[in-house]
Amino acid sequence: MSTPEPQNISNHAKFVPAFHFFVLPGLALNLIWAICGFFPLAGNTMFGMRVLIGHFVNLLVAIALILLALLARLFALGVQDRVIRLEERLRYQQLLPADLRPRIGEFTINQLVALRFASDTELPALARKVLDSQVNNRKAIKQMVVNWRADYQRV
Repeated sequence: MSTPEPQNISNHAKFVPAFHFFVLPGLALNLIWAICGFFPLAGNTMFGMRVLIGHFVNLLVAIALILLALLARLFALGVQDRVIRLEERLRYQQLLPADLRPRIGEFTINQLVALRFASDTELPALARKVLDSQVNNRKAIKQMVVNWRADYQRV
């Protein structure tokens, strides 16, 4: 994984191309089209073209709404992962032995999210193993857990 560019005022905003360049413009186009529907066209020669454009706008809006639903799910999971990171770091402060506490900052988000399923008694040894072996795959870490600690609050 490459190191990201240092963040500053000019590059801190996150753009999701599918959201910012498709969903929002698609929904804006639908709004404009709906507003235009209140004004009758002059003459009937444009009626066929208006119907064709209307169907095209409807198709774009249908795709935009599906994409919006998927992106809303991804955004929620991203926020939840950040909360899990915070909760687990606090948990690690209490449960890890003194020699591992300085290494809490080394855990990746994938490691923290997966290790949350380890029981309190199992966590210190498993955390050491994950860090020392540099295991970063969520599924692989979850498969290492013997005493499962359930998380019923997952979005």
